[in-house]
Order: sequence, then structure tokens, then C-alpha cells
Amino acid sequence: MVCYNCGCRLSEHDFCTGCGVDVSLYKKIIFMSNRFYNDGLEKATVRDLSGAIVSLRQSLKLNKNNIDARNLLGLVYFEMGEVVDALSQWVISKNLRPKKNIADDYIDMIQTNQARLDAINQTIKKYNQALLYCYQDSQDLAVIQLKKVLSYNPKYVSAHQLLALLYINAEEWEKAQRELNKCCQIDTNNTTTLRYLKEVEHMLMPEEGAKNTSKKKSSSESVVRYQSGNETIIQPVNMKETKGVSSLLNLGLGVIIGVAIASFLILPGRIQSAKAEINNELRAVSEQSDAKTATIDELEQKVQKLTEENSGLKEELSSYQGSDGTVKATDGLMLAVSAYMKDPEDIETIAKYMEALDEGEAETQHTEAFTVLYDKLMELVGTQLVEFYYNAGYASYRAEAYEEAIPNLLRAYQYDNTNGDALFYLGICYQRSGDETKAKEAYAMVIDDFPGTEIANRSETYLAEINNAE
Repeated sequence: MVCYNCGCRLSEHDFCTGCGVDVSLYKKIIFMSNRFYNDGLEKATVRDLSGAIVSLRQSLKLNKNNIDARNLLGLVYFEMGEVVDALSQWVISKNLRPKKNIADDYIDMIQTNQARLDAINQTIKKYNQALLYCYQDSQDLAVIQLKKVLSYNPKYVSAHQLLALLYINAEEWEKAQRELNKCCQIDTNNTTTLRYLKEVEHMLMPEEGAKNTSKKKSSSESVVRYQSGNETIIQPVNMKETKGVSSLLNLGLGVIIGVAIASFLILPGRIQSAKAEINNELRAVSEQSDAKTATIDELEQKVQKLTEENSGLKEELSSYQGSDGTVKATDGLMLAVSAYMKDPEDIETIAKYMEALDEGEAETQHTEAFTVLYDKLMELVGTQLVEFYYNAGYASYRAEAYEEAIPNLLRAYQYDNTNGDALFYLGICYQRSGDETKAKEAYAMVIDDFPGTEIANRSETYLAEINNAE
């Protein structure tokens, strides 16, 4: 803890040893802010996200420079699907502490992934559209929009709650209960969720007690009991009811006997008719099967003929194609140039065609025209290719998919050997995927080619770790 007046580190005394200002109240405020932060951390650990938000906001009211509390508040908002609020907290945190702040990683995690940014924008737009439909009393359209919102962001608690509220309004209690249970899995102690869930469970609760009481009452009123000496005599209240039951029983027996007679007289004829229909259908199916068999034989002959023609074409192609893969490389370059002419911004398609040039490039002897065209294309799109491969490799590195990141980072460095970051992260990916030999080579190249930089210093550290581990 440092003094708010002069920045000197405070001691156990109630005054600053640097400037002499009274810091007793300042210490209490800082201690209370840290206490609310610890309380919010404990609540977030047990997924009491709403309670954690209250505690963390109180911590920031006491000390707006509590970076840990602000970063944790952003994480809690992100877990509840409130991405905009989370980004707001992280941006404020980054402005308060520009260096050595984990909020940089959180912001990069979202902003470097264009697909995630698009999904966030779609989530916000569709949720606002759902609210507008609710105001317009178009509840069916609101439900559709909210389902799309939850398909983009399944942890959006507010969307779950609004969807549950619409189900409650439509008296679809079981669907509302499912949505509220999902909310409880994300935020276990959300007051709004618990209030809705209480109402839903009240409507779903069976009234078994009233039913049992009515049954007992009706059974007790159906008979009359009286005492005769030492015996208890039970007599039905209404003999007409007994006669009615017997009449219904006789009627039921008559219906059963009539059905049995009809079965013995009518059923055999129906069975013969059904057998005849089945035989006709079997005959038709057999004829169709014979026709399909003939068609299959004809198609098999065509397949065999096409297979032979394909083999001949492959042999003819091998006679034109050199052993060094020149045809394949030329096709890749032509396709890349064609893709650039159609859409210069479609770097992903251009990169896919350019990858064909990497296969056997060291052994391939290209013509002068090929080299001129290749150099011209690299002059036009080389920078974009480097950026494309570096971003793809860095995203895989951040996602800890190191083997997936290696080829992209390697191409980024091959296209631009001044890209020290690509070479540095390539070394990290080699190290973490278990290839320490290539990692050492990459680190050594960073140290030699980029001396005095931060990545060179970090490369020396990682290289020393590998050597010490051996």
C-alpha cells in the first residue's frame, strides 16, 4: 500500500513516513475495499455471480483503482453473458494500469477473434429486437429472437430470464422451469431467477392432499354403518346404484360376446383378402427388384469403363508432370493470381493456393517467367499473407493448439523474415508441443537476428530453461 499523497510505501503507522499526512482513514478504506474484493472472489468461486457483482461494485466504490476487483468484475460479467459490461471494466482497468495488466489478455481474447466479435454484435442486436417485440406484444417473435440469442451466447442470463418470463406469461410452466434451471447453473443465487422459479414450482406443484381428502370423504359417504349387538353391519346407502352397476356389467358382457361372434365369422375372410393383397405387393416388388438389378449391372459396366479411362488419364498426366512437382506449383501460382484478380481482399483463398508452392519448392527448378510472376504477386499480397498467417497462428497459440499454430507461424516467418514475433511464438509452440530441438533453433535465431529486443531476452530465458532441463 502506497501513500495517496506522495506515493511512498506506508508502514504500520497511521501517518506517512514520507510526507507526514494522516493515512489512518485511507488505510481503513483500502482494507474495506480488499475485504469486499475477497468476499466477491469467494462468491464467484461458488458461482454466486450476482452476489459477487454486488461485493465487487462495493469494493470499487471504496477504491476505484483496485485493479484485481475490476478485472474480476469483468470476468463475472463475461460469465453471465454481459460482454459489453465486461469489456468496459477491462478497458478502464487497462487505462488505470497500462502495463503488466491481465486485462490486456482478456481484451485480446475477444478483439482478435472476428467471429466472436460478430457473434457478440448479433447477440446484442437480437436481444434488443426481442425487447422491442415484447413492448409490441409480439411474444412469439420475441421467443424466436431469444432462442437465436442463446444459440450465440448460451450463458446470457438476462436472455434466459426474459425467455422464461415469456413462457410464464404463456403458461408453459415446464419450459420456463428448464430456462430458469439453466440460469441457476450459471448464477446460483440470482434473486430474479429464484423469484421466477418459486412461482413456476408453485404452479407445477400437484394438489395431492385435496384429492386424497375428497376420495376418503366420498368412500365414507357411500355406506351406512350401525351396531347390532356385538356385530357391525355395513349397508349401501342407495341400492339403485348397485343395480345400475350390474346393468352396465351385463351390457358390457353382451358387447364382448357380439365382438367375439363377429370375429369368428368375419375375420377369416378379411385374413384371406389381406393375404391376396400382400402377394400382389410382393409380385410388384419382385418386378421392380429385377429392373433395378439390370440397371445396377449397366451402371457397374459404366463405372468400370470410367475407371479404365481415369487410369489412362492419370498415366497421361504423369507423362506431362515432372518429378519435381513443377506442374502442381505452376497451377497453384496461376490459381492464386486468378483469385487475386477476382478479389484482392480474399487473402484466405490466395493463401490456400500459394501453399501448393511450398511442397518441394527447394528442389523445384522454376522458369524465369514463373519467378517474375511469383515475385510480383508477393509484392502485391506479401504483407497481407504475412498478417493472415501470423493472426491465424497467434490465435491457435492463444487457444493452446500449438501443433495447429506451427505451420501458420512458420509460413508467416518464411514470407517475412523480419517478423520476430512469429519466430518467437513459433519457438514457444515447438517447445510446448515437445519438439525442443526446433524450439532451441528458433530461440537461437531470435537471439541472433533481433538482439536487444524483449523477445530476444525472453528467448534467452526459455533457451536456458530447456538447457537446464536437459
